[in-house]
Amino acid sequence: MDTDTDAEVYYVISDLHIGGDEQLEDIEFLEELLEFLERLETTDEDAELIVNGDAFGLWEFTTVEGLEKFDVLEETYPELFEQFRATGENVDITLLPGNHDHELAAYEEYVDRFAAYNVDLVQDRSITRQVADQAIHFEHGNQRDRNNRIEDWGNPHSTPLGYYYNTLVTSRAGQLSDRGRYNWLKDVQAVTPTERMPVWLLSKYFYREMNPLLRYSLFPFLLLFNVSALLAVLAGLDLLGVWSMPVDRTEAFLGQFGRAGTAAWFLLTLNVAVAGVLLLIGVPLYFIRRDVRKTVDRFGVFETELTVDPNTPYEDAAREIFAEQPETTIFCYGHTHRPALREVDGGILVNTGTWLKRLHRRDGIIGILPPVFYPSYQLLAVRIAPEPEGVAVEYEQIVKPSPATEELTRTERFFTVGREPELELPERYVLESRTEASPPETSP
Repeated sequence: MDTDTDAEVYYVISDLHIGGDEQLEDIEFLEELLEFLERLETTDEDAELIVNGDAFGLWEFTTVEGLEKFDVLEETYPELFEQFRATGENVDITLLPGNHDHELAAYEEYVDRFAAYNVDLVQDRSITRQVADQAIHFEHGNQRDRNNRIEDWGNPHSTPLGYYYNTLVTSRAGQLSDRGRYNWLKDVQAVTPTERMPVWLLSKYFYREMNPLLRYSLFPFLLLFNVSALLAVLAGLDLLGVWSMPVDRTEAFLGQFGRAGTAAWFLLTLNVAVAGVLLLIGVPLYFIRRDVRKTVDRFGVFETELTVDPNTPYEDAAREIFAEQPETTIFCYGHTHRPALREVDGGILVNTGTWLKRLHRRDGIIGILPPVFYPSYQLLAVRIAPEPEGVAVEYEQIVKPSPATEELTRTERFFTVGREPELELPERYVLESRTEASPPETSP
């Protein structure tokens, strides 16, 4: 645990995930990152920048190994490394490894390579910094995640489940992304939780890759599926003599509109027929699936879920550290990509979010159309600084417009009008000073 350097003000960023195979090389926030570093280059504050893990996507490199990955980073992002050098001359820059760049803790040579750019690579799991009369615990957070925990810290061959997902899925997506109608597959690294990936792939196939003629021919059926399913049930009741459907009146009503009405009647009849068949198949399959799942649960075959609770493990860790180190009042981490600030046992839990694109799922309002994944950015730096009342923690957002206009089809934009995500930052928080006031003097 590193405690050597203490500044007055700390800026914290994490989860940049810079680098990877082919299309993953593109940093969509590079301009904003350089501007942020340039601002720190000229600040007159006694500041330290802490990059709290996953600065680089070393897991996503599959064609080079070891220090060769650093060579690729240098060659690919010369502006960024030169800016590190310039910023590091004015403020201290400390880099902690995360899970995606755990190799930074595995090779001593990385320390010297980063030092050449005025970046202090600390190969520990965590560091502590003093601010006023309190202390901050920094760690990336992957050690609290059973799917990404490095069991043998510093061993380059220690590969948790998350390593295989990124080398087999994420890096492969980077290699194939430019083959699509739009360069979208590389965004797989922004899909969280990972269970959403199949639905996301279905969504992008439907709105991006499917033949437009086929897609638009499916729209009427998908949009009217709910109505068609209801009519199919009523038709079944009619056949059973339970309820009589006003078929003749419906056909006569639509017939008033000529060919358009006839076409609507034909489309509705076809939809009802298809929906009826799907219901006949789907209902028994639903009950079979439900019964199989109950049986599997009884035997406990699958006890581990892929997604780890993004809150409880970190709250428990913070409580433990706050209890063992009473002067520590802030537990600062990343990893989950969810910016948050919560009170825990007299201290606070601070998550720094991610600079990656964020994808917000928007399910269809009608029918059974695939959901739309609306893209946005929330580029954040957490600022921790003393003030007269104690220690202030606040989020600074670097504005970057949503890429929805370029990345979503007209259809996707139409179905998300008025449903764009509203990103809210945690409010500024002040931890009161822990220095006890001296008792008043008494006269003899």
